[in-house]
Formats: sequence, structure tokens, C-alpha cells
Amino acid sequence: MGDSLDMFGDEPEREGEDALETKPTAAELEEAGQGSMFDASPPAASPSDEPEAAPEIAPETVAAPVAAPEPAQPIPPQPASLAAPSASPVQSSAQAGQPYRVLARKYRPQTFAELIGQEAMVRTLANAIERDRLAHAFLMTGVRGVGKTSTARLIAKALNCIGPDGQGGPTIDPCGQCEPCLAIAEGRHIDVIEMDAASHTGVDDVREIIEAVRYAAVSARYKIYIIDEVHMLSRNAFNALLKTLEEPPAHVKFLFATTEVDKLPVTVLSRCQRFDLRRIPTGMLQEHFAGICAKEGVEAEAEALHLIAGAAEGSVRDGLSILDQAIAHADLDSGGHVVAERVRDMLGLADKSVQRDLFAAILGGDAATLLDGMDRQYALGVEPLALMRSLMDLVHRITVAQIGRSGADAPTAEERAALEDWAEKLGAAQLHRLWQLLLKGHDEVRGAPDPQVAAQMALLRMLHAADLPDPGSLVKKLEELAAQGVAVQASSTPSGGEGDAPSAPPAAKLDWDALVHQVDIGGHLRIAQLMRDWVRVIDLAPGKLIFSLVPGLAVDPVSEMRDALYKSTGVKWTVEQGVGEGAPSLRELSDARKAEDEAALMRDPLVEAAMAAFPDAEIVKEDGDRQGETRQWTKRA
Repeated sequence: MGDSLDMFGDEPEREGEDALETKPTAAELEEAGQGSMFDASPPAASPSDEPEAAPEIAPETVAAPVAAPEPAQPIPPQPASLAAPSASPVQSSAQAGQPYRVLARKYRPQTFAELIGQEAMVRTLANAIERDRLAHAFLMTGVRGVGKTSTARLIAKALNCIGPDGQGGPTIDPCGQCEPCLAIAEGRHIDVIEMDAASHTGVDDVREIIEAVRYAAVSARYKIYIIDEVHMLSRNAFNALLKTLEEPPAHVKFLFATTEVDKLPVTVLSRCQRFDLRRIPTGMLQEHFAGICAKEGVEAEAEALHLIAGAAEGSVRDGLSILDQAIAHADLDSGGHVVAERVRDMLGLADKSVQRDLFAAILGGDAATLLDGMDRQYALGVEPLALMRSLMDLVHRITVAQIGRSGADAPTAEERAALEDWAEKLGAAQLHRLWQLLLKGHDEVRGAPDPQVAAQMALLRMLHAADLPDPGSLVKKLEELAAQGVAVQASSTPSGGEGDAPSAPPAAKLDWDALVHQVDIGGHLRIAQLMRDWVRVIDLAPGKLIFSLVPGLAVDPVSEMRDALYKSTGVKWTVEQGVGEGAPSLRELSDARKAEDEAALMRDPLVEAAMAAFPDAEIVKEDGDRQGETRQWTKRA
């Protein structure tokens, strides 16, 4: 069988058998993939084609793409350049003399297993592929560096993978050896079109896509459009894309990636299957960076990797860029070890021990130590804004440790012990007040003409306010003082009656009488009358009332009494019905006094003489009580 024609219908040229000894070109790899799919022998490419390197493909998978032809055809010898590489990526790059590739590109995920922190999305895609429920459009959103574009390329691989034998179908675990996988990884697959929406924002760019989707894929199972930063498309471009996006041909898939999903029209969002890629936790990033350091042969301290992972703020790409810089920043005389001290200098971060010393000086009220420490940090190159952020982070971790997390994210035992100690000593209200002061100080430092002076003033304000009582404690103290003032005023108020109260403690009687009077003048007449007639005091203290009721009351007056006391005194009261008899009610005390007055009247000699002379006589009260008390109205005319 002769050589198959190229994509333009022309027969490829060859210049003899020496062409087999040359390195295979990208065109050869592409034609080899077509041969594996359509059972055609891969033709040789023109020697004028320039060889293209495949830097991101694992060396052990390079020799697989050339598929075996039909048994009747002789198998051409493998070029030496296909089977030669067997070293690690670092070694092969160095041996080939290729320029250095940064870690963010070198360790870009090539399989879903290498994509960290996005297990929910991978599981959803795996189930969709297994059940043949693939959407026609996918939208990946999240902060920078969490793997949006890498995920889009992995989906393109998963949908177009044909397996090492050329017979496979869509899979969540693409082989990485077949021609579609290799071409997509190298960014040269003709059916996987990757477009940057930031530089193709107009409706004309979208119109080209609309025209192209009508044609079937050249060599792949699906024609895939990857549009990065899709939120940059213009409004007209989105409108032009809507119809095609809603009902694309069966052989077309759209993969969108964006960091600002809120800028997309809802009409676009409703037509896509959305995946929100999460920020990567600090611990997972630290573990990932440790594995990369092991592959690179670089030794790094755990605290240094923790600092890098924290500075990455959940972004793998940001963290790898910082790690790349830290490896370059490491001293060669120390073996190139990445140490926490050098990482701190590189990032302009404050030393953790210095943070703790400054925080201790704030809590201890030592202004001189605080200012000296700030001056030393400023001389070392630590920015005042970074110092404020580090103290905010310290307060946050103490607060988190206080609710049971035990300072779990502290990289050293010393720091963990300090966090737990402060979490036990400081109150929640005090920590929240310190956070608010730091937050306000951070804003002041960011906008101040002299950040160092603004930081000093902000921390001195914190120092003076650190031991102040919180508003809740002040309110409680004011309530206690107000309640004590009521009691003192009541104890100095005369009861207004004659005689001694039988079987009632004088202090309780005076306090209760004055308190009921205060409720009465506060406008709660019905509650005041109920307190006089039915309440027997068991225990009376500022803000606390325990009582029993005179038998015969059918309602529970607790809530009404509590509200009336609060409105009359401005103090929240604890009102409970206790066990026991308690002191007599004010009505019972008044009746007892009246009965004693009547008994004393009957013992008067004149009354005794009158009663003896007129045995059937009765004493009638006509117009009120004696002693000039308030006149009581009667039914008499």
C-alpha cells in the first residue's frame, strides 16, 4: 500500500532512506494518529518541516503514537529519536539543551489524577462520561491558578482519547499515549481550538466560530472550542453565540473558562454546565509543593513551604511561581536549600516570633518594646502594611484556636503553644475588639502618606484599648449599679404605715414596697396591684426576684412582672416562682396592720365601756381610715 495523501490531497515528498533517520515531525505524529484511527499507513513528512519539541509529554509515552500498519505491510523501522528518551523530564530538558521551563508549566496537570483539590468536579465528569450524559457546553470558573484552562484541556483529552490501541472511547482517564492526547497536550490538535477572549472580543470572531462549527472534525471524535476569559466577550458577541451555544452540532463541544462569572449573561450561564473550581487548601498546597521539590531534587523546610502555600492564597500557579522564585533565591553555598528565613525575606513577611513579641507587647501595655520592634522590622524591609496583615492573621488564628481548632495550622510546636495559651487567656469579646482595631488600622496604613507612622499610631491605639472592658461587660456593670441604686433608694424611703410588720423581714419589706411603688408610678398599674396583692417575696436582690403566690391566683404573672420591672427600672430581671411560703404580701401586711389597729381600738377603755353598755353596737367607718389616709368612696349618697 502506498503512502496516504496529506490533508491537501498531495503526496508527501521524500528524499531517500535517510529521512527515516531524522527526528519525526509534528506532521508525522498527526498522520500517525490518523493512521491509527483509519487503518492507513502514516506517510513520511517533508524534510523541510521543522521538528517540534513536545516538552510537556512524559518521555515514556513518546514512542507509542506510531501505530502498527496492516499485517500485510512491512513495518517501517522506528526512528531512533522516538525510542531514545527514557530519563526524567529534568534530565531530558537538560540533555536536549532546551530552555528552562518554569514549574507552573512543567507540572501542569496532564491527567485528572494530577488535578488536586477538585474531586467533586472530577467525579461529576466521570459519571457523565460513564453514563454517556455529556453536556454540549462546560463552564469552569474560579480564582486564578486553580486549573480552569488545564481542566478544559483535560476534558478535551477525555472526550477525544482513542486509547493506545486506537479503539477506545471517551474516558475520565485519558491514556496520554494516543495521537489525540499527544496533540492536545502539545497544543497542536487541529480539532481543539483554543481562543483567548481577551484578544478576540468582537462579534466577527464569534461569527468565525459559528461558520466553522458546521463542518465535522478532521481527525478527532469531537471538535472542541476552548474559550479562555470568556467574560471578556462583548455583549453583541455573546448574543451572536447564543443560538449556536444552545443547539450546537453533535460533534461540537464548548469549554469556557473565566475568573469573573458574574459578568456573564444569564442566558449564557443557563446554557452551560457550570463547575466552580475551589481554592486549594494551604495544607494540600504544602504537600503538593513538597512533592514537586522532591522531583526537582530540592530540599525545602516545612515552614518555608507553609509560608509559600499561605502566600499563594489557594492558587496552585501562584504558589509554583513563588516556589520557583524561592528556589532561585536560595543560597548556593548552603546547597540550595529553601529555608523559611529566606522565604520570609523574599516575600517581605514579618518573622513569626517577632509577630508574637509585638502582640505580647500590645497585650502587656509595653509601648517602648512595641515601637522598638516595629522600627527593627521596618529597617529589615518589612512593609508596615504587611506587618498589620501578619498581626491580623495572628488574631484570627487565636480566635479560631479558641473555638476548638487548637491552632492546627501552626507550622511549629512553639507557635502552636503560644496560640493555645492566648486562646485560653483572652476573651472572645477582647479578640473581636482587637480585630476591629487592626482592620481599621490596616485601612489607615494603606491610605496614609507615611505608612510607618500610621502603623505606629494604630498599634498604640490597640495597646491602650487592649485591656478596656467590652461593651457587654460595661452594660452588666451599669445594670448592677442601677439595681443597687434602686435598693438604696428603697431602703431610705419610709413605709408610710404605723406599727411593725408581723413576721416580715424589714429590709425585704422596704425594698419590695419601694420597688412596687416604682412599677406603679411607671404606669403599670395592674401589675403593681398584682404585686401588692398576690406576691410573697422569698428572695429579693438587684435584678433577681424569687417569689411565691397567695393561693387563689389563676394566672402565671412571671412574664408580665419581668417586663414591668425592666421597663420601670431599666434593668433586666430574673423573675422565678420558688418553693416556700415567703414573706407576706403587701396586702397581707396591710390587712395585718389594720387588724392590729382594730384590736387596739377595741381595747380602748371608752370603747370597752360603750360596748359594755350597748352590747349590740357596731363600729362603722364612714369616710375613710384614720390618720388622714386617702378617702375611700362608698355607695352611700
